[in-house]
Amino acid sequence: MAFDGTWKVDRSENYDKFMEKMGINVVKRKLAAHDNLKITITQTGDKIAVRESSTFRTLDIEFEFGVDFFYSLADGTQLNGNWNLEGNKLVGKFKRVDNGNELNTVREIVGDEMVQSYTYQGVEAKRIFKRA
Repeated sequence: MAFDGTWKVDRSENYDKFMEKMGINVVKRKLAAHDNLKITITQTGDKIAVRESSTFRTLDIEFEFGVDFFYSLADGTQLNGNWNLEGNKLVGKFKRVDNGNELNTVREIVGDEMVQSYTYQGVEAKRIFKRA
């Protein structure tokens, strides 16, 4: 799978506005902008293992395509949803547990980068990763 490997965040686009729309306070947004996030992705069949490692936490997640699971963002926001492989994109469709609002995420390889796009209540943002 093209996503397999370790990815380190390189830059972000509109990420602060996205976090603001999510209701994340200004202090946490400033910290998140410098989280040094690394994501390690490994696929085995229909199962995906992801390790998220940042300045603030390390989290191991395992999931199967199309099977709902719970996930907690670094700020504590709880989500429920799933990931699917659609063509050459990983598409995540999640709902916030607290208010039911949708958070959609797409991971795709563009050139030698992994672009992770977010959409929440009409606000779009991107985090661009390079292989570590």
